[in-house]
Amino acid sequence: MAKGILVKFPSPEAQLKRAVRQHLKRLGFKKGKNGLILPPGQDKQAVRLLHGEQRRDKLDANTAFLARCAEELLPHFADGDEIEPGNIRLALRRVRSDTKDADLFRIAALTWSVPVSAGFGRRLRYLVWDEGHDRLAGIIALGDPVFNLSVRDKLVGWNSADRSLRLVHLLDAYVLGAVPPYSFLLGGKAVAALVRTQEVVRDFKDTYGESVGIISGAAKHASLLMVTTSSSMGRSSVYNRLALGGTQYFQPVGYTIGWGHFHITDALFEKLRAYLRELNHGYADHHAYGKGPNWRLRTIKAALTRLGFKDSLLKHGIQRQVFLCSLAANTVDILRGSGADPDYSNLLSVAEVSALAVSRWMVPRGIREPVYRNWRKDRVPELVSGAIAGSLAELKEQPAQPASRTG
Repeated sequence: MAKGILVKFPSPEAQLKRAVRQHLKRLGFKKGKNGLILPPGQDKQAVRLLHGEQRRDKLDANTAFLARCAEELLPHFADGDEIEPGNIRLALRRVRSDTKDADLFRIAALTWSVPVSAGFGRRLRYLVWDEGHDRLAGIIALGDPVFNLSVRDKLVGWNSADRSLRLVHLLDAYVLGAVPPYSFLLGGKAVAALVRTQEVVRDFKDTYGESVGIISGAAKHASLLMVTTSSSMGRSSVYNRLALGGTQYFQPVGYTIGWGHFHITDALFEKLRAYLRELNHGYADHHAYGKGPNWRLRTIKAALTRLGFKDSLLKHGIQRQVFLCSLAANTVDILRGSGADPDYSNLLSVAEVSALAVSRWMVPRGIREPVYRNWRKDRVPELVSGAIAGSLAELKEQPAQPASRTG
């Protein structure tokens, strides 16, 4: 009688450890001499590699949406040759969930070369609409800021207690940019400048001004005083020297330390979370308060520690330049606890900022770089898929295309 053969399968924990190692290897991480896991580098190619798998996951998750909606949404994008820069008039359209504008925001976000977060907590989302041509020019999304950001806290002069009390007055611009052909006309600068406007402050006040603290149960009486943002690829050419009419719209304050979780895909995160759930770990599901980037980071760190990995795994090495946009003249004083009312007297309207931005950046750029007219909206699906980068240099290398037939 033949003896049975015992086949030993790796434990779920061992399989998860292997999945983590394979994921990091695909991203270009290497093991150093001291046993620490080293990131692939800090150049733009390394950033795209780190983001690549997560972007592919996001595209896969949106396959059905794109098949259903792309053809209907495409006419809202512009061909280059239908845009006269001098006639551009930018406006903000607030995005509500489950609307056509939400679908348009969604497809525009998929054109970004790095995956766009869904945001956390409080959110204000906008389409930046060119009323002069009735076309989509860009998108803005503001959400809850990260709790720990050393360069921000150092500039404000916060200690931990001050930050806990007054972080409610801040948002983070986690999506901020223009879509082609407006991106070729320095539209990214114009879109960023629209954050510092009367309408954004008013929308924040109307939506979150009297929100109630989850733990305290008290009204926050929040006013929007500052918006933070960071570049996705090192130093930013969009936000640096971003000034209109003698007013600086974004101030560079330093760089992040290259630590975080953006290189951990949603799929891998869910596996790590399921692992903690099996261990009855509190971070797996008990996150009603503080749900956001900090909870996600703590969850990943807890799971990796239990699996035997070192903290160095979360050091991706990509330093992002951080910028602050102060909306009130006395923003820093209030954040330091002065108790004064916000001084918004030098804040302009969207229409006023648009006029300044078009005159300062977009019209001169259109004269210097008329190649923007070669852009065709029917290339948006290629931009979404990653087949093209959507850069001005790339556009210059391509022959002029016939006009689109999508409207």
